[in-house]
Amino acid sequence: MIGVLGGGQLGQMLGLAGIPLAGIPLGERFRFLDPAGDPPASAVGEHVRGAFDDPVALDRLAAGARVVTYEFERVPAASARRIAATVPVRPGPAALEAAQDRLSEKRLFESVGLPVHAYRPVDTREDLARAADELGLPLVVKVRHGGYDGKGQALVRDPDGIEAAWAALGGRPLLAEALVAFDREVSIVAVRDPGGVTAAYPLVENRHRDGILDLTLAPAPGAPPELQAEAERHAAAVMGALDFVGVLCIELFEAGGRLLGNELAPRVHNSGHWTIEGARTSQFENHLRAIGGLPLGPTDAIGHAAMVNLVGDEPDRAALLAVPGAAVHLYGKASRPGRKLGHVTLVDEDPERLAARLAAVRALVPGRPDPGVGAFAGSVG
Repeated sequence: MIGVLGGGQLGQMLGLAGIPLAGIPLGERFRFLDPAGDPPASAVGEHVRGAFDDPVALDRLAAGARVVTYEFERVPAASARRIAATVPVRPGPAALEAAQDRLSEKRLFESVGLPVHAYRPVDTREDLARAADELGLPLVVKVRHGGYDGKGQALVRDPDGIEAAWAALGGRPLLAEALVAFDREVSIVAVRDPGGVTAAYPLVENRHRDGILDLTLAPAPGAPPELQAEAERHAAAVMGALDFVGVLCIELFEAGGRLLGNELAPRVHNSGHWTIEGARTSQFENHLRAIGGLPLGPTDAIGHAAMVNLVGDEPDRAALLAVPGAAVHLYGKASRPGRKLGHVTLVDEDPERLAARLAAVRALVPGRPDPGVGAFAGSVG
């Protein structure tokens, strides 16, 4: 039995990748710890309702499990360490600690040779003013702990913006980053087994709206082989430094043909959802293989893929399914502004045909205009 800290849609998809009913012969059973009453993952396994720092709930999750993993990185590292005293936790607590602090994350990237934007830690109003002087304006100010999907950030465009950013975010550890022009946002999803064997999926291009992932194109249009190789080297170095086991994603900026590290996700990731239909082995199955000590599956892409997030409101399901080749994944969540309710994946060997089908899907998604055929011809938008 596999225990999972978190019961959201990522946990749900982990369960679907492992249970026999999904048609994948891993034969796993799952138990999920989540404070919600009816989280998405409860459809595919036992649900333990409790807080992530509740010792009784943590012990119940671990009881009888051969390994415990997590589906999001805001699980307290202390909880992972408690479980790790009796049951293997993969990835280990060190990965959680690195991903939960943006300063630790930057220093980890630097330690393995992955370049990052110039940054400064900020603890006081004076630190922020000094960072503005040293890094120049505009700059981005982020909370070091807890920010995600664009939350906990402020853009300082001019000196007057320093006060506004401090008023909104001050009083807690912050990080100020230089705002550097980049060509596009990309990410690499990779996996490592307990023996140190690694594999990586093709580099993908990501487009965001309101700080939330909107569209993933896989493989990243126009990405040369040397960029893929560079991303794989960085991912392998990060995983090696953390003695990582499982799937990891690194969000990157491509700027002038080089890669800059942005964020680390020590788990299966939204930008890897396309792998369910678009790769020979999904990120979810490979995560289960890795943490279970099974051989990793091939990570090759099957043609070209596009993944569209369904955010806030669920489109007409029948209309989406009428688009040829559309794979619709709904998470069983109630509509709410900014909430990820599902995603749609399209896969095709013909980029132009895929672009036409993508346009049809995006016409059905509120507030998500068609990016155009150029998205598959190397345009970075």
